[in-house]
Amino acid sequence: MAMLTMPGIPAPVPLEVAVSARARRRGLLGRDGIDGALLLSPASAVHTLGMRFAIDVAYLDRKFRVLAVRTMKPGRMGRPRPRSRHILEAEAGAMERWGVRRGAQVTVHDR
Repeated sequence: MAMLTMPGIPAPVPLEVAVSARARRRGLLGRDGIDGALLLSPASAVHTLGMRFAIDVAYLDRKFRVLAVRTMKPGRMGRPRPRSRHILEAEAGAMERWGVRRGAQVTVHDR
């Protein structure tokens, strides 16, 4: 499993990586929660149709810099972000706890 780090996070965050088209389409659908975060790559938009819980969504550029962070309730369609190349999904409230905000630099580490 990969790990997510950034300045200000005291401990690395467990990170699942969805690189196949099928894994990106599925995302967090069918789950009741997630321990850590899910990275969709490549991706520029998400939806929460059929989701069981609200999620935080961080749109990242090609260098993994955060372009925007949004909280999405179930049943919503997110707008595509033109410069977004990757998307982080986590349970609602997680991004704020981790300090993920616009302009932050995210680093992904393989284990």
